[in-house]
Amino acid sequence: MLSSPRAVVLLSGGLDSATCLALARQQGFKCHALSVAYGQRHAAEIAAARRVAAALGAHEHRLAHVELGQFGGSALTDPGIAIPEDRAGDGIPVTYVPARNTVMLSMALAWAEALGACDIFIGVNAVDYSGYPDCRPEFIAAFQAMARLATKAGVEGCPLSIHTPLIGLSKAEIILQGIGLGIDYEMTVSCYQADNEGRACGHCDACRLRRAGFMAANIADPTRYRTSF
Repeated sequence: MLSSPRAVVLLSGGLDSATCLALARQQGFKCHALSVAYGQRHAAEIAAARRVAAALGAHEHRLAHVELGQFGGSALTDPGIAIPEDRAGDGIPVTYVPARNTVMLSMALAWAEALGACDIFIGVNAVDYSGYPDCRPEFIAAFQAMARLATKAGVEGCPLSIHTPLIGLSKAEIILQGIGLGIDYEMTVSCYQADNEGRACGHCDACRLRRAGFMAANIADPTRYRTSF
């Protein structure tokens, strides 16, 4: 009997990445979950990632460290820049972290090649998202093309595939898929400024999109908020 193919799954501890891990598992992959401590404001999402990896059957979960906060330029890594609340309007917000997905995918690529895995899963979304340029299909396609050219594995017959199963879904559609897979979303943390207990602010872009998704899906929102709604 053939063994299950290996995949590296980027796991932030949020709703989208949890769903992505569950989908990868459903597709028969042995999942090596990778979380990244990049200098973000709080550690609640890392704790959530550990819970999600254990609950959803990841074969292995690792935490990598890279200090993107040393460069600044984002409200998620610089406490001197306020997190926007109840934001309206277009444009790339100050919560964009310069090159974050490029760095994270590069780390996932390194681990995948070391494992002999030809697949990476990432929960980027180009529908209900905050305008980040590194969540677009064009970016993913470009990174995949680069990875196939830049790695020993790609040159010698194991071209990397980057899977983005959520990229064209609304938040409600993602939630409904996850509920169908048995995910308990209470264990996830999406908030940009969650407190030490993982309770959400309810007002940042991530909270707003998440709450609207549960409403659109007609599913009770299990998120733990600091204040009631």
